[in-house]
Formats: sequence, C-alpha cells, structure tokens
Amino acid sequence: MNLPANPIETTLMIIAIIIITTIIARIITKILNRFERFNEDMTGIYLIRDIIVYIIYFIALMKILSLFGINLYGTLLSLGIVGIAVSLAAKDIISNLFSGIILIIGKSIKVGDTIEINNTKGVIEIIHLRTTTIKDDDGIISTIPNSTLTNNLFKLYKAPEKYRINILAGLPLNVDLDEFNEYIIKEIKQLDDVLDNPKPRIYAKGITFEETNIKVSFWIKDYNNKDDDKLIITNKIREFSNR
Repeated sequence: MNLPANPIETTLMIIAIIIITTIIARIITKILNRFERFNEDMTGIYLIRDIIVYIIYFIALMKILSLFGINLYGTLLSLGIVGIAVSLAAKDIISNLFSGIILIIGKSIKVGDTIEINNTKGVIEIIHLRTTTIKDDDGIISTIPNSTLTNNLFKLYKAPEKYRINILAGLPLNVDLDEFNEYIIKEIKQLDDVLDNPKPRIYAKGITFEETNIKVSFWIKDYNNKDDDKLIITNKIREFSNR
C-alpha cells in the first residue's frame, strides 16, 4: 500500500467523493421514487434503484481505496484465508441479497401484496435487496430479512384479497332479530367491495338477561378496506339498536 503524498489533499478528495456519491444516490432514489405515481407495481423499480445505488457506493469505495494505492481486486485475491473469514462473517448479508434477487426476479411476491409470516400479516411496502418492509393493519412497520421469506413458509394473499369481517355485538332484548337481520344484510350489500358469495350471515352467539349476543359476518374483496367497512357496519348496528 502506498501512503498518499499529501494527506490534506487526500482527505479533501475523500470528503468530496463521499458528498458527491451521497448527492448522486439521493437524486437517483428521488427520481425513481417518482414512478410511484405511474406504476402500480414498484417491485422492479425498487430493485433497479437499489442496484444502481450499490454500484455507485462501490465505485466510490474503489476510488477512495485507489487514493491509498490499494487495488481492491488484487487485494481480494491475495487475502486468502482472511477473505474466506470475511465471507463467512457476511454470509447473512449475502444470503439476504441473493434472496432479495430471487424474490424480485421470480415475482413470488411484489409491492402491494399482502403476506403473513411468523404470525405477522401486512401489505408489502418496499422490497429491498436485503430486506422486505411490510405494514400491518395497525400501521406497524416490520422489516423482514429476505432470507426469512425464502427459507420459511409464508401465506400470500393475492389481490384482490378475499377477506372475512366478523363483528361481535350485543342487541337489546326488545330488538326483533328478523327485522335486524333484514336491515343489516341490506346495509352490508350496499358496500362497494362486499362479495355476494359467501353470503353475509348473522349468527346468534348467546343471550343474557340484558342483551342478545350476535355475530355479523361478511366477505369483502380488498383486505385494505376492512377497517372502513367494519366501521360503517358497526355504526349501522348502533343506529338500529338505538331506535
């Protein structure tokens, strides 16, 4: 390794490389992220973005090392055992990288799909080369290593997803259940994404001295609409109970 002749000049060049690299990476990321407005499937865009950014950082690293007279290619060949040790230490990173490429190229999952793995269910927000980010129906973000997705079974809910909504409620004893059944079924069928089959059903779950316990059950097309649909029908149940 040759030490730089002018340490100050070398330091300034390194800082300049880091700044320029960061700016270029952010500009490319910003440009590619704009495709969200026009492309419903962003999976390929995210893959291209990550690959370009990794290449930019790698080129910057090569340039910085060259300032110290280090030939990275020759160094890697001469490292021998050290190189093997480093590769073993980085096996999880490498595994996640290859898993990400397999997931994206194989199109087994894509941005916008709903998946469930290890009791975590949510919509895929971003697929990076190393990790996949999903958001559950509570708005909680989970980051899953891509190797976990390729090495474990997961449930994939293809869009539009068929999803069952169950609402448990208590009705006053003076409520006519036949009248309630007719009313609530009519309200359910007015929802835009409710399915005709399986049909909406009302189930009696029990009775106490104060109320009749029932379960309202119906199916919708889109998992992402379940909270809105559940709120609408819950309000309809309350309106009927308060008559």
